[in-house]
Amino acid sequence: MRSSDILIVDDEIGIRDLLSEILQDEGYTVTLAENAEEARQLRHQTRPAMVLLDIWMPDCDGITLLKEWAKNGQLTMPVVMMSGHASIDTAVEATKIGALDFLEKPIALQKLLSTVDRALKYGEMQAAAGLSLDKLGNSPSIQELNRALEPAIKQNKPVLLTGESGSPFGLVARYFQKNGNPWVEPGKTEHIVDIPMELLQKAAGGVLYLGDISEYSKSLQQGIAFLLSKAERSNVRIICAASQQSETAENPVIDAKLQEALSACVIKIPPLRSQPDDMVFLVERILSELAETQKITPVKFSPAALNILRQYDWPGNFEQLRGVVKNLALGAEGGEVDEQAVGAVLGQMNRAPVSEMVGGFNFNMPLRELREELERRYFEYHIVQESHNMSRVAQKVGLERTHLYRKLKQLGINFSRRGSDKNADE
Repeated sequence: MRSSDILIVDDEIGIRDLLSEILQDEGYTVTLAENAEEARQLRHQTRPAMVLLDIWMPDCDGITLLKEWAKNGQLTMPVVMMSGHASIDTAVEATKIGALDFLEKPIALQKLLSTVDRALKYGEMQAAAGLSLDKLGNSPSIQELNRALEPAIKQNKPVLLTGESGSPFGLVARYFQKNGNPWVEPGKTEHIVDIPMELLQKAAGGVLYLGDISEYSKSLQQGIAFLLSKAERSNVRIICAASQQSETAENPVIDAKLQEALSACVIKIPPLRSQPDDMVFLVERILSELAETQKITPVKFSPAALNILRQYDWPGNFEQLRGVVKNLALGAEGGEVDEQAVGAVLGQMNRAPVSEMVGGFNFNMPLRELREELERRYFEYHIVQESHNMSRVAQKVGLERTHLYRKLKQLGINFSRRGSDKNADE
């Protein structure tokens, strides 16, 4: 189990605390979120082994959040939905989107524990299902990937896997794990900075996989550089992934020193669109895994349906393909998926914005810049609303004043402390 096994998402504090107490008594570690926004952040930070997700929440309902994760290729862990007053249709919809199970409140103790145990075992089976690169196909691009990996596996240098979002980074990283040797992933990204030596100790003689570092802050990237400096002494092979390339030479996504430290062994994973001849094999493999791990009845894709999949561009790569095949298998009528069903699912994913600006934001910006712009406007709004009373702003946004001031400086927001704020700090 990871250092954060279960993420509980529920807006009712009583339910969150009760479920957390029960599961912690069983030896699990638990992270809590009271709304969808917190769940989004914690899913990235803690990488939970499973999620217990309430359907009805004030800011964003659980079904919408589940759809968001499925569409973005983030539904990489089992999700169990919870509700006290949901219909059968809602439960079926959640299952079609990708939920593993559904729990009705009030949740019986044994039902909770058995469902959590099954979800965690299912997650482990999913991870174990893709440890061999022959599961990626046999097209020329995959053969080239194999040729690049063969000499790399014989070395002990750190590895940087590059590719597009949704690429099978974890599967390829597992290629470097030797039989019986440790495989370690930080339970929380903060552990890279907070407990680096503990991570190295756990991974001694094996692999420490740090995920997509292009999404990490500068401080986390500096923490990775420290791990790299100590890895050889602990006999640990560090493997990182990067789904984003440098923005500019002056403002790179990955710190220049870190990129240099990882430059000795860089492996590029080809995009899925370069493997049209592997599509039949990949669809059959995914269907076989679904039948084995989720008891989803195997279906047949018509030749025309497979042809549409071959021609699709796959911006979300393997994660997107897995989600599409699962949705189509669950919704298939008569045991067959035709071209109309495939076209309908893919058509929903091809919503091209009429302009770069959506809701006042430029969605063609790099994710980090867009996030900073959103945060900047968010804090500026509350500063104006509270007439520059920073104590009230801190209370409104849920941050300690010192943390708030630090955040505002990072975002380049000018502010002035009113007298009451200064007195409160003293």
